[in-house]
Amino acid sequence: MQIQTVFKAGNSNVVTIPKSISDEVGIKKGSKVIIELAADGKTIVLSKAGARKNTSSITPEFLRTLERVNKRYGPALAKLAKL
Repeated sequence: MQIQTVFKAGNSNVVTIPKSISDEVGIKKGSKVIIELAADGKTIVLSKAGARKNTSSITPEFLRTLERVNKRYGPALAKLAKL
């Protein structure tokens, strides 16, 4: 995770993509990207245009909740699965 600062450019708010991340994803000057608001209404998703074939409705918030449930109830669920 890297923290970036949002700055103003004309009428837009702008954030830079760290080179290490843009290199890994294959985004370079002139690349087209898709910017979406996730279902939780608080997460911005940026992806290289054409890179995502199937979209998922699983949000980061859902994954965090699932992790908390697994942490709390994982042992009990594992025992139930063996019955």
